[in-house]
Amino acid sequence: MSIVRNPGIPLDLKHVKGIQINRSALERRAATMGTRRSVKKDYQTAWLLKAITLIDLTTLAGDDTDGRVKRLCAKARNPVRREVLEALGAADLDIKPGAVCVYNNFVGTAVQALAGSGIPVAAVSTGFPAGHTPLGTRLAEIRASVKAGATEIDIVIERHMALNEDWRALYNMVAKCREVCGDAHIKVILGTGELGTLTNVAKASMVSMMAGADFIKTSTGKESVNATLPVSLVMVRMIREYLEMTGYKIGYKPAGGIGDAKTALVYMILMKEELGNGWLEPDLFRIGASSLLSDIERQLEHRATGRYAARHHQPLV
Repeated sequence: MSIVRNPGIPLDLKHVKGIQINRSALERRAATMGTRRSVKKDYQTAWLLKAITLIDLTTLAGDDTDGRVKRLCAKARNPVRREVLEALGAADLDIKPGAVCVYNNFVGTAVQALAGSGIPVAAVSTGFPAGHTPLGTRLAEIRASVKAGATEIDIVIERHMALNEDWRALYNMVAKCREVCGDAHIKVILGTGELGTLTNVAKASMVSMMAGADFIKTSTGKESVNATLPVSLVMVRMIREYLEMTGYKIGYKPAGGIGDAKTALVYMILMKEELGNGWLEPDLFRIGASSLLSDIERQLEHRATGRYAARHHQPLV
């Protein structure tokens, strides 16, 4: 799937300031996700296999080591056991996650471990998760990640810019990060659980896309509130609005709190209903997760054998 990359557009403050969100109406719509549609039987198997290809398989722990990253990459190469895929008739499919996401220090380790697999390495940069380090330090971190082989960079915004409605500062910051990324795609993490209102989420989404974001992402996974359906609905509707304004397709990445197959399917339904089938591809949709793959594999094994395996039969690392 070939996506024309978003070059960004000049900041339109009049448009940004005019954005308003009807919270009650939006929450009513979000509440219908996963209740009006269900995916069962063979269709569920297909959707779960598709879900694996949308995962940014992630380790962002304080006790990460080269060994842990290597084990995660080994799992990325073989996300579902061969015998399970054969039982499902899916052994010939190229099932692999959308990317492996690690701290900047482990990019080289991940690149080496994934060599030849076609699986991209994503790096969290710019003072993750708070984003309070000096801008020069954050830009240097991006350069280091790209030099080490990361082809995707997940940056965090300074939340105070959105809280203070300093949209020009946010635009300039994202634009500078986008420039330093070069050919590496940039995912802009909004930290939505710390932005106060859904209107702030909508405005920060729009400003980030105007500044050249390839993806907008909900959370670092470290906030007390991470991805939610109302927040996701706001963000994907801003993506649709930006598409109508510019013709450029922007990706979406919910992250944090999506740990089971059922929840992943609800997010996939949201993307299909709001943006269409084109957004059910890893070029435009990722799910940031660390434990989700284990539950999906467990559900697939149940589809293959009729029995649920213990979770420790599908360890990530």
